Amino acid sequence: MKKTVCAAAVLALATFTVMAASPDDKTLLHIPGSMQGYTRAQILRLFVAPDWWPQDHPTMPQIVAHGRGKAWPCARCHLPTGLGRPEDAATAGLPLAYILEQIKAFRDGERASPIMHEELSHVSDADVKRAAVYFSSLRFTPWTRVIETASVPKTHMEYYGLAPTQGAGNEAIGNRIIIVPANPELTWLGDTRSGYIAYVPPGSIERGATIAAKGEGAAPACESCHGPNLRGTGDIPPLAGRMPTYIVHQLLDFQDGKRRGPATLPMQQEVSKLTLNDMIAVAAYAASRKP
Repeated sequence: MKKTVCAAAVLALATFTVMAASPDDKTLLHIPGSMQGYTRAQILRLFVAPDWWPQDHPTMPQIVAHGRGKAWPCARCHLPTGLGRPEDAATAGLPLAYILEQIKAFRDGERASPIMHEELSHVSDADVKRAAVYFSSLRFTPWTRVIETASVPKTHMEYYGLAPTQGAGNEAIGNRIIIVPANPELTWLGDTRSGYIAYVPPGSIERGATIAAKGEGAAPACESCHGPNLRGTGDIPPLAGRMPTYIVHQLLDFQDGKRRGPATLPMQQEVSKLTLNDMIAVAAYAASRKP
């Protein structure tokens, strides 16, 4: 029951089948200002990571840009800039040691993710290190605008996420975080300069600030480990400016035992004291902070 309620309450993103493109479709699609062009078939292909703005990041290693063998390119999900989408981790600017620690956790089964576990079974240690060094070297620039509101646009599933339904009006946000692309078409194309809007419940940012600074009940303050304004300390990851739905998902995974191992013990103890409302508030606050 709890997992059903959590999934409905957070209302993150679900994956569904995208209509396949015709293999003989040679029409190049473009984004204003970009010199690059991709066909619909290329954009839908798992072994292609559209890179509309190569000037925005260093040269990507082979494994990040094109994959290798059966391994998909890392940038397919995490994007060339490492900013990720609401359903994928923002890897840009994470501590190198933390990224390597998480990769080990995926491989060892201490962190549940069938996709990552399968992917990493095809990636060499050398490529893991190349990808980790690349993403940790990137500067993380938030691309999600957080808005507190009691009323949100009605949405529908479009490609891999939610999009506002034109002409459908609004509905109460309730106990949810709703993330929609600022421009759904550009998001589908993979434009890493077109971000997202995150709608969060009224008062959640202020409540999250209190939990982060002072804790909640028996739960210690988030900032005691993740640093002032949740910008991270040492090898402990920064949360400031990151996708709020992804943060909630990770908190739920800690609570449900989907993230295990010695390094997760402090978080397991922390989330055992937090309600879903607490998690939403902390995520809203974290996402609203500057890194």
